[in-house]
Amino acid sequence: MTDPLDRRSFLAAAGLLPLAANSALAASPVAQGQPLPGGVHLPEPAGHRMRYAVVGLGTFAVGQMLPAMVASSRSRVTAFVSGNPQKARDLGARYGVSRFYDYAGFNKIAQDTEIDCVYIALPVGLHADYTIRALKAGKHVLCEKPMAASSAECEAMIAAAQAAGKQLGIAYRVHFEPNNVEAVRLLRAGEIGALRHFSGDAGFVVHPDYPPHKWRLTKSLGGGGSMFDIGIYALNAALMCVDEAPVSVSAVYSAPADDPRFTEVEGGVDWRLRFASGVGAQGSSSYTYAYVTRQRMFGTEGAITMDPASEYANIAMNMQRGTQPPQILRAGDPMSQFVAQVDGFSEAVSAGKPHLTPGEMGLRDIRLIEAIYRSADAEGAVVKVSL
Repeated sequence: MTDPLDRRSFLAAAGLLPLAANSALAASPVAQGQPLPGGVHLPEPAGHRMRYAVVGLGTFAVGQMLPAMVASSRSRVTAFVSGNPQKARDLGARYGVSRFYDYAGFNKIAQDTEIDCVYIALPVGLHADYTIRALKAGKHVLCEKPMAASSAECEAMIAAAQAAGKQLGIAYRVHFEPNNVEAVRLLRAGEIGALRHFSGDAGFVVHPDYPPHKWRLTKSLGGGGSMFDIGIYALNAALMCVDEAPVSVSAVYSAPADDPRFTEVEGGVDWRLRFASGVGAQGSSSYTYAYVTRQRMFGTEGAITMDPASEYANIAMNMQRGTQPPQILRAGDPMSQFVAQVDGFSEAVSAGKPHLTPGEMGLRDIRLIEAIYRSADAEGAVVKVSL
């Protein structure tokens, strides 16, 4: 018996198939190659990406930064530094990482040619030590905020980066978060007129028995208290929005004086900045009130409100002009901030260009926090600053 496929081919070649069938065959689409389109963002090949050692495998690094590095287009993880070797190996199996260091052997990264950059995700009190050691080992450093426990430590970190000829970035993620970026763009574009005032509140109730909170209440690890931890978000956002250096600060402590949680660090502070232009900024930071991260920018023609303003996955923003109803705005997925942050640092390193949130920004903020504490120690006295 004739194979049906062979028979169909024979009849088609002989012109004996119905016309409709011949027409259908003739109209069948043919795959064709196309040139590579221009303007398309392509991820770097794995061999060209910046290679990171992640130092400290706590909740934030594991929950946010490791997934971001997997999703990034310019960065990849090649090493873990941890005091828990089993956790490091378990994460290594998940992320394809086979290079492990403990804290005692950290300096050995100097000989590891598979590490270009170090991401520091340790408690604040350890930032300066591990950042300086990483820089001396010849690695670029992206350090979590706040930069360090004192301005003197920040200055030493910047000096170490300059001596090594390496990049030092501070992980102010909201500078890469699309909605915060859009809020600043709207301000600069004059959408609410001239900025006259900024307000920001950031806090949560700290629980001393909860491990991720416990170290924050120890000065040697936490640095100073709520302003070092969550309060720095509103302070940094104020300077992101006002875009000029303050000339003075004032502040008062706002936590109960007899609260046993705050024997080493402050539990809350209300602060105020003054600028030469006459713009004002004020905010509060606390370990004693329910979770909030909120900021508002008041202009001569309207206002922009962000509430929440600096969460990982949820940012809400609206703009109101005059007596008009608020306009809800959304510029992008907040979760993209983590990928954008690490890739922004990788791009700065590979291109040899200044990083968006450098060590100098971290130093500026710590100097301001120190001035805030000096004012609060003096019952709200005005402290002049020169940054």
